[in-house]
Amino acid sequence: MTSSPTIGVLALQGAFREHKRLLQSLGAQVSEVRLPQQLEGLSGLILPGGESTTIGNLMVEYGLIQAIRDFHAAGGAIFGTCAGMILLARTIHGTPPQFGVQPSLNLMDITVQRNAFGRQVDSFRTSLDVAGFKTPFPAVFIRAPVIEAVSPSVEVLAEHQGQIVLARSGTLLAGSFHPELTGDARIHELFLTMSHRTEQAH
Repeated sequence: MTSSPTIGVLALQGAFREHKRLLQSLGAQVSEVRLPQQLEGLSGLILPGGESTTIGNLMVEYGLIQAIRDFHAAGGAIFGTCAGMILLARTIHGTPPQFGVQPSLNLMDITVQRNAFGRQVDSFRTSLDVAGFKTPFPAVFIRAPVIEAVSPSVEVLAEHQGQIVLARSGTLLAGSFHPELTGDARIHELFLTMSHRTEQAH
């Protein structure tokens, strides 16, 4: 990799600071994104964990839904973790009625079930076998969703107890867990590689 791509981290709510620190430790240029114009010049964007309905409603309020769709259509790579994975999905199950309609980017052809592993108290750590990794990845699950179904265009990268928890489709990457909380940078390195390729394609 001759130079690091510039990565944005959606900074409306949730674990965006942890993503930023891990990316910076890899030598990436990182910027916080709160407004559509802050997507300019980026090669990749991370949608962090947090509360997906809150993040989605703020994305609507700040005009980010269409802006992020346009960013992806122009070649930008996107990585959604936990709540971010929900925001990427075409189909979302399990949104409580009192939350109303879950805003979504509707970009990745996956079906996601919210809070599939239970409540905050049911959070856990486990070792995942990830496609292409020589050793297991130490994954942290916090009120995590799962991918219930994928289209043929989606590559499954990891499963936990038979449920899909990491997948890739073109320049989209989605994970149920929080790789930014582990100190293991391999999934972020994978995303940097995806972002670098989109940068070269421009």
